[in-house]
Amino acid sequence: MPRYKLTIEYDGGPFVGWQRQDNGVSVQALIEEAVARFCGERVVAQGAGRTDAGVHAAGQVAHVDLSAEKPTDTVRAALNFHLKPHPIAVVEAEIVPTGFHARFSASWRRYRYRILNRRAPPALDRGRVWHVAVPIDAAAMADAATLLVGRHDFNSFRSAACQAASSVKTLDLLTVSRAGDAIAIDVGARSFLHNQVRILAGTLQLVGRGQWTRDDVGEALAACDRTRAGPTAPPQGLCLMEVRYALAAGDRDDADVALDEQ
Repeated sequence: MPRYKLTIEYDGGPFVGWQRQDNGVSVQALIEEAVARFCGERVVAQGAGRTDAGVHAAGQVAHVDLSAEKPTDTVRAALNFHLKPHPIAVVEAEIVPTGFHARFSASWRRYRYRILNRRAPPALDRGRVWHVAVPIDAAAMADAATLLVGRHDFNSFRSAACQAASSVKTLDLLTVSRAGDAIAIDVGARSFLHNQVRILAGTLQLVGRGQWTRDDVGEALAACDRTRAGPTAPPQGLCLMEVRYALAAGDRDDADVALDEQ
């Protein structure tokens, strides 16, 4: 039974998120339905991260098992045909060892949060950025972000609904950059807490607006109390950019991996 690794991009706006749910259309369910229409098989698409409603993906990864081997180009083309007209695309399909798991074999994930910082609202990027009309100091945000890199207890930066057993995580990457009116917050780690990236973005924008200082961010981190951090930034600015797999072929790592809901 061959296992296929799928690299997927989607506009999260129309969906209740990656995970199949009873209250609306999900990306996972549409992938599974596309497989069923393609080859008549009922499969479970296992994703690398459960993006929340409204969150986008440029590099989501999932795997599915089929009963017989088919050319990878055929799988990609057939799934994309049956996914129409939904804003979902299978960018790549490849056969991987049966020990590969889209979630548990992942060694690193990178998200990008985008802010449009100008008076005029977005037109071309509507639904894909957080529009903040007041001036933001991206350099101040970048300076405060350095306090959050490394291994910390991020209890202040996870939602009340987070189900992770521990709030201790290691952020390998947290940068803030500006190009014209666009501000990008890039965050990389092996795994994340529920809403962690969006709360980081919401907190850092307070620094950018001059409402918080660098020291306020450090105090929020040390408090280990959700009420001490900033707001949860809206979902439309967030995109799952890439998932990396550094484990040997066929290996899994079943250590604590958060549900990674952003």
